[in-house]
Amino acid sequence: MERLRDLGLRIGELDTGRGTRSRTSAACPPVTSPFVATSLTRGVARTGVTAIVPGSLDTFVGRPIAAGTAVLNGASELTGSIQIGEWGCIETPVYLTSTMAVGRVYDGAVAAAVAADPSVGTENFVIPVVGECDDGWLNDARTVQVEAADVRRALDAAGGEVAEGAVGAGTGMICFGWKGGIGTASRRVGDALVGVLALTNFGTHDQLRVDGIPVGRLLDPPPPGRDAPGGSCIVVIATDAALGTHQLTRLARRAGLGLGRTGSIGHHGSGEIFVALSTAEGDAVPDRGLNQFFGAVVDATEESVLNSLWAAEDVEGREGRVIRALPHEPVFELLQAAGRV
Repeated sequence: MERLRDLGLRIGELDTGRGTRSRTSAACPPVTSPFVATSLTRGVARTGVTAIVPGSLDTFVGRPIAAGTAVLNGASELTGSIQIGEWGCIETPVYLTSTMAVGRVYDGAVAAAVAADPSVGTENFVIPVVGECDDGWLNDARTVQVEAADVRRALDAAGGEVAEGAVGAGTGMICFGWKGGIGTASRRVGDALVGVLALTNFGTHDQLRVDGIPVGRLLDPPPPGRDAPGGSCIVVIATDAALGTHQLTRLARRAGLGLGRTGSIGHHGSGEIFVALSTAEGDAVPDRGLNQFFGAVVDATEESVLNSLWAAEDVEGREGRVIRALPHEPVFELLQAAGRV
């Protein structure tokens, strides 16, 4: 499927990391799980697991990944965030899933760490990083659909181009009243790359903006469904630039500006939590050199939200509930009329 960038939309001035199809930093590729369940004997599953894997599992403890977090709105969860605030690093991949599956994914993350590194559980002990959004409007959340083994499936799928839309943790997510899910984008800052992955599950249809155009107010509203202000968004930022934990915390905060460009106001009951990672070692970029990185995060976060909407397809969930995909043709016509494509 062509993305909005392929159709001519340009968010900001910076180039993407590896051409128009670039999805993330080359040093830190996100990977979505192939686990997208359909109708099971235990219920209707519209959920899954997404893993962001910035290094080899067997070296995480010996060479932790520098990290920083920020919270715009706290009605969500990111396990391990207290350790990130204290130590400025992560010792596991970042996993995303649905709200009531956090425990299952945490268990699977521990099992993966133990299998990869014999020191884990004997000399070293890890606190996995697991973020969540609520997919319960489409997904039968009363029966926890995700299993610990799905974490291993997500890790085994590492590499290659990242699928977007209703995949992995994004299977049951709803964004601006339309089908949301997983979206990614990247930017190049000099020789460095900045990649963003967003799990989108927030906003009402009238708030949606695309490159400044109030598309949500100009489109016909979506069919009746979940069009409520609550929801959440987890944003993961990865770069191969050498940034320290305080700098990464500052980088993470800028994701909120990207969400604001798309129309988010951080509703009560919504959780917007951000984590930024650096896979580089060596002397940190001086603070005076951060402005382009800030701009890269804002632009790529905005574009990742739009990509999650553009890639998603209609999804039917529990009790016959249906969330429609954002209609491409009328959105494209609005962007053409405004000179954006």
